[in-house]
Amino acid sequence: MTTTRWTRRHLDLIGDDPATTAPLITGPVEPALPGFDLWDMWPIQEEDGATALFDGRELWMGLAAPAAGHPEDRHDVARIRSLAFDDGKWVDLGDLFPDGASPGSREWSGTAIRRADGTISVFYTASGFRGEERRTFTQRVFEARDGVHRELAKPDPRYFLPADQIEGGPGRILAWRDPAWFRGRLLIAASVPWGDRYMGAIALTDSGSGNHPLLVADGINRELERPHVVVHDGLHYLFFCTHRQSFEPADAAPTGLYGFVADSLEGPYEPLNGSGLVIGNPQAQPDQAYAWMVLDDLRVVSFLDYRGPVDRANFGGTVAPLLRLRLEGHRTRIEPC
Repeated sequence: MTTTRWTRRHLDLIGDDPATTAPLITGPVEPALPGFDLWDMWPIQEEDGATALFDGRELWMGLAAPAAGHPEDRHDVARIRSLAFDDGKWVDLGDLFPDGASPGSREWSGTAIRRADGTISVFYTASGFRGEERRTFTQRVFEARDGVHRELAKPDPRYFLPADQIEGGPGRILAWRDPAWFRGRLLIAASVPWGDRYMGAIALTDSGSGNHPLLVADGINRELERPHVVVHDGLHYLFFCTHRQSFEPADAAPTGLYGFVADSLEGPYEPLNGSGLVIGNPQAQPDQAYAWMVLDDLRVVSFLDYRGPVDRANFGGTVAPLLRLRLEGHRTRIEPC
């Protein structure tokens, strides 16, 4: 497997391009889950990547927390919530796991797959430990299936830093999270050493218990989140998202969805659009959306983040308007959904 490096040379190619700039989100957006913040969503998918249908409707999962206090505190109490998407409307189906079932003190992002036998595998991040008196930021990757929670890949210490910090917060912690299933393997948001600091990376598990860096931010970004792969016209498109504050230096590139393309899952990969930028938030609202996920039909889901200062009054905390991508080899374009 080849490790691809995302470099400053790529970032220097980012320009003001309508093909990669998200439309401004204006006006009120109806909450999908009234009374709760909702973010980082994913559908149940078939093993081939298609969005699964259950009696004609899609079933989704997302992180949820009561809509109270500062929005950034939501990560400390996040639970995975189930929703149905039916005829353009969201229907709340409640918490995915019973209280005390997951091994963490809170639940973070992942993916879900309907197996050939009809059972559902939920791959997710357990943050902290169940019953801990003080919140920690240890991250572990689990599969939940038929009520059993099983820990999967652990970071290979030859390549990755352990995500086992006691103190931390959004944007200030190492990563071993956001597992995305792809044809029997997992992509995981990870961290690699960089002098006395760390940089973001994407790990790919092998057919055994090992894992290797698939993509590394070569001194330019601390956090490559929610990695996932979409196969289109025979090519493998690797997508992930990151915040503008995570670049080195901060604001070297916009908060957005980034991507690379290769002939096979293991690479080597080339950055889409030359730079890697696929969807960037507009300059007028640089934090308007986050946590993009590209589906196999090229719909792109994200959540409404901040349309102004980072406070409760400006936080969306719900599903952002859907976008759609056109993929043409190494080039992409945002299209109306």
